[in-house]
Order: sequence, then C-alpha cells, then structure tokens
Amino acid sequence: MFKELDPILHSQLRLAVISLLISVKEADFTFLKEKTGATAGNLSVQLQKLKEAGYIEIEKSFKDNFPLTTCKISKDGIAAFEAYVKNLKQYISIKKEN
Repeated sequence: MFKELDPILHSQLRLAVISLLISVKEADFTFLKEKTGATAGNLSVQLQKLKEAGYIEIEKSFKDNFPLTTCKISKDGIAAFEAYVKNLKQYISIKKEN
C-alpha cells in the first residue's frame, strides 16, 4: 500500500539540500549553508552522505585563493527526489481519502 520513503532524503537537511539543488542545479557550500541554516560541520556530513548515495556531485576548487566547494545534483538525485515526492503524495492522498 505505502511505498517506502527514501531514508537518504527523509533527513530534513538532506531533503532541503536536494530541494535547493533541484531548483538551481548547482550551488556553493556557502549558499547551501545560508539557505538551510545548517552548521558547516553538519552540512559537510550530510553532503557526503548525498554524494555517497550518488545523488550529488561535489567539486572542490579555489576562487581567489579561498577554497570553494560546489555541489551539483546528479541524474540519480533528480530521479530519487521525484520518486520521494511521488511517494509522499501517495501518503497524503490516502490520508485525504479517509
């Protein structure tokens, strides 16, 4: 009846990151930190989990002698987000029917 929600995306911070990346396709660490209100340490850990799941790509470089971390959503990340939203809508529609 209910499809399982992706445990990777079920975390509030990881879902927020994926939601942001869906709309902008690519963002730097500072942008994600500011938009999510996360600490640098927590965001870093959650980005690594998303990377390990294959949902995002992380590129590290330098800009004006400062480290720059850029995150980009992958095709798998887009598919996972779309499936998550679809499954979540199923939960909501079943609740409305009762």
